[in-house]
Amino acid sequence: MGLSCKSGSCMDVFMALVRKFIDQRDIFLLFGPVDILIRFNNVKSNEEFIEKWFNPIRMIGADEGLITKTLSFITISQGPEITKKPFAFVFFNTKPKDLESVRCKLLKIPEVLSADSVFGPYDLITSVNVADHAELETLVLLLQQIDGVESTTTSVVAGVNLMPDY
Repeated sequence: MGLSCKSGSCMDVFMALVRKFIDQRDIFLLFGPVDILIRFNNVKSNEEFIEKWFNPIRMIGADEGLITKTLSFITISQGPEITKKPFAFVFFNTKPKDLESVRCKLLKIPEVLSADSVFGPYDLITSVNVADHAELETLVLLLQQIDGVESTTTSVVAGVNLMPDY
């Protein structure tokens, strides 16, 4: 689930998520098209997601308008559990016929922690771990060369002190 927040309110939303709902290892503050990305594990149904997560989360700071937009991503194929803190997330759009082959190729790259194919504005969400921005630039240029990749959007994970070191 992606959240866009009112300017200056991301930490308030992040802290509310941590206090009320979610393990910090599944919440990522980003610099990119969404401010917060939340990964949900072991959700059994859409109804469970809506009742337990979506409806309560979208109401965080509703009176103050802290959350300005929500994006829901439904996982089609889930990659491995993220076991290291990612440096960034790369969102992919692929040619429809190449979705699964792109995902499999991504999972063979050592810097790729996870690659999930999803329903939503993107086809794949990939977490990556690199040492710095220069390495990220090199990696993203490599990822964009994979046959079937149409476009990518990269979001760097914010360095929040509250985030655990996996």
